[in-house]
Amino acid sequence: MQITVRGKNIQITDALRDYATKKVERIDKYFDRPVEAQVMLTVEKDRHTVEVTAMVDGLILRGEESSPDMYASIDLVSDKLEKQIERYKTRISRRLRNNGFKNGAVVQAIPDEDGPRIVRSKRFPMKPMPVEEAVLQMNLLNHDFFVFMNAETERFAVVYKRKDGNYGLIEPQN
Repeated sequence: MQITVRGKNIQITDALRDYATKKVERIDKYFDRPVEAQVMLTVEKDRHTVEVTAMVDGLILRGEESSPDMYASIDLVSDKLEKQIERYKTRISRRLRNNGFKNGAVVQAIPDEDGPRIVRSKRFPMKPMPVEEAVLQMNLLNHDFFVFMNAETERFAVVYKRKDGNYGLIEPQN
């Protein structure tokens, strides 16, 4: 398993890096393929946040947790990722068997402009997938929406999480 640990407003000590690596490595036992993970440790005032993004053959898992203690945040996010994998185990195994888009999202910074501005842009290859798989991917990323190519219509679509707990689907008319 390849793990990259980075920090923002924090000095990453060897002990902290080893602890984060050990905790994130626990998800490796669920997969028979190489797992690549990025861990971002951030400190803002008294809030210690840990963001983990793990990629397994195109499948992206994401977790984020905050607490007053960095080690506690690492524990919380590690547990969260394991629960996510357990909850979606059947769908994840089906997804990895059928493959999907091969690379994770690429993030680019957009230059400053006057007025409203785009602060983050993502590009990623899209392979057609059923609506159910798009909902799974959205939940694994812990996002409120997900843009994908619908395998049934071969058109771009958006699934989103509604306030009532259900999901919505947006597709172009033409």
